[in-house]
Amino acid sequence: MRTGTGKDYERCLTWIKPSFLWMMYRCGWGAKAGQETVLAVEIERAGFDWALRRACLSHHDPREHADRGVWQRQLEESPARVQWDPERDLWLRPLPYRSLQLGLAGEASRRYADEWTVAIRDVTPLAREVRALVGSGEAAAAAALLPRERPYPAPEGTPGLGRVS
Repeated sequence: MRTGTGKDYERCLTWIKPSFLWMMYRCGWGAKAGQETVLAVEIERAGFDWALRRACLSHHDPREHADRGVWQRQLEESPARVQWDPERDLWLRPLPYRSLQLGLAGEASRRYADEWTVAIRDVTPLAREVRALVGSGEAAAAAALLPRERPYPAPEGTPGLGRVS
């Protein structure tokens, strides 16, 4: 996480990507420059829910915001951003359903680092092993190694939830 002071620090976002395959898409299986290490960060559910309850959509959506100005004010005041992106399959192709990405700034970012984090594991070797199996046509073996993921019962009011659930 980048450190700083004042408004500069408040604008800096730390993104939580709860989906392993979406993260592999984002970091290119840990092969993209500057993204060679992949960490699994376990956080307290109460912290994740705290951020979701205080989040704003990362983009203006007329179905959720009266006008662009209302959304802009919410975005500036919110310590968290929600973005819904297509989930990915083993070949990192988009699937027909969405995966949540949660951006943390200011107070939420500080709480994430200082209060909510329970454990941090380096999953870079797992990412490389799964990628190698997919590349050699061993999809079933690769799928067997994926972390177990379940749908998350997001709290009422999570931005954009009504359209993806």
